[in-house]
Amino acid sequence: MDYKRYIAERLNVEGMRVEELSEAIILPPNTEMGDYALPCFKFAKTFRKSPVLIAQGLKETYPLDDVIGSVEAVNGYLNFKVNRRGLAKATLEEIEREGDLYGSSNEGNGKTICIDYSSVNIAKPFHIGHLSTTVIGGALYRAYRFFGYHAVGINHLGDYGTQFGKLIAAFKHWGNKEQVEKGGIRAINDLYIRFHKEAETHPELEDEARGYFKFIEEGDPECNQIFEWFKEITMRYVDEIYQMLDIRFDSYAGERFYTDKMEPVVAELKEKGLLVESQGAQIVNLDAYNMPPCIILRSDGASLYATRDMAAAIYRKKTYDFTKCLYVVAYQQNLHFKQFFKVLELMGKEWAKDLVHVAYGMVSLEEGAMSTRKGNMVFLEDVIHRCIEKAQKVIEEKNSSLENKEEVAKIVGTGAVIFSALYNNKIKDIVFSYDKVLSFEGETSVYVQYTCARANSVLQKAGELPKNYEIPELSLEEFELVKALSSFRQAISDCLEKYEPCYIARFAVDVAQKFNKFYFDYKILSETGDTRAFRLALTKATLQVLKNAFALLGIGIPEKM
Repeated sequence: MDYKRYIAERLNVEGMRVEELSEAIILPPNTEMGDYALPCFKFAKTFRKSPVLIAQGLKETYPLDDVIGSVEAVNGYLNFKVNRRGLAKATLEEIEREGDLYGSSNEGNGKTICIDYSSVNIAKPFHIGHLSTTVIGGALYRAYRFFGYHAVGINHLGDYGTQFGKLIAAFKHWGNKEQVEKGGIRAINDLYIRFHKEAETHPELEDEARGYFKFIEEGDPECNQIFEWFKEITMRYVDEIYQMLDIRFDSYAGERFYTDKMEPVVAELKEKGLLVESQGAQIVNLDAYNMPPCIILRSDGASLYATRDMAAAIYRKKTYDFTKCLYVVAYQQNLHFKQFFKVLELMGKEWAKDLVHVAYGMVSLEEGAMSTRKGNMVFLEDVIHRCIEKAQKVIEEKNSSLENKEEVAKIVGTGAVIFSALYNNKIKDIVFSYDKVLSFEGETSVYVQYTCARANSVLQKAGELPKNYEIPELSLEEFELVKALSSFRQAISDCLEKYEPCYIARFAVDVAQKFNKFYFDYKILSETGDTRAFRLALTKATLQVLKNAFALLGIGIPEKM
């Protein structure tokens, strides 16, 4: 239930819409004061009364019922207390009834959301810097689907540019097929690193690379065969990582896909008088918007990222008719997105307002920035495997008799990597540290997973759960847990409104903390009657909701740990 709206609909405030009242309602810092509060100070000028008198007047006209048990006017605030037993009954019944769908919504029915994320580069390693875009995009993809939207996951492959000419040159000079087949993406990366090292003393290699890329563009059979072979090796490699992270896509249309779709964009810009020449290049002047010019064609006639991204946006609108198109890309590209969004707007694309750059922070090593050219790189699969090994070691130390130890370690280790990128606000920069990523203490996925294992153990010992029982009077700890469970849908809504999966991750940690306090402070299995039945139902509901939350993040929950 949306309690804020429920309260707002029953308040009698002349001239105020329900939506305005709902937004004005806050959560008090102390539950003893109330579960919800309406500050009346903002109404004083309108009604020419003190906030204290306004609050008192609203209290006298508010109708109490089975949902809101009491209303108090205190120092200009109208404090509402939820009927605890009523909330518990409604929440537990809804969780039991909806199961894996609890928290879902149909608000997105008939709406399409395109999400451009991960966007791996062909023939380059999947490094730790790709973690944020991949798991943030994956979480948003699942959350939108959970809310009834038609989500389209797009992997805008980096499969166009002179780097492929460099790779072909390197392969022809120093590589062989057996070596690349055996070494896979790492062997290809070694060739890329060697090219840049050799080019420092042999700059003519750069011209050779540009020549090979031109051959690719012109359809040279041999060069394109090598390129497609590199692409096949890359996709096999990244698919393994995507499977570990529970990531899926509906489209792999990359930069190369839009090669023949850029010319109409350039033609339209010319037709609408937006293109001007500057030092031989074709640009759109954005001085009026306090931005540098958006370069559409270089002086040699070559296209740029902006040209391809505009062609991609137009194609996606025609193909999917999206409600919104999200780009989960690091904040370093802020200007790029502002520029091409603005150019599309100037072209008269009214849907340009529906393009959203979901910016996130950068990842760097403790010793400095990463560089593919220099080989200073942390491979993401190495991080995942090290976390899995760490989890296996902990399991051996704490529960060596655990069944399916390897599978549990895989779920725990992979979840730790995903959670490390989702728990904090996405815009924060991350200085990558193995010690932090491999930590299994504090506000981590492991803490939540262990909480679920504890709840599962209680339920297994309890046997068959009673179906009919009366809700007893709730303690504060029980009520806090129930209230947290009832707010799951709001956490997902906040995630989608702000494009922040951390709302779901923090929700899960908060529920786990409240359950553990309840678990340690109150008897469950040794109780009798309605109290035992209620606490078992609360335990089962907590397990279900935590599973649902982690499923949206792409993290599994082992039955035992």
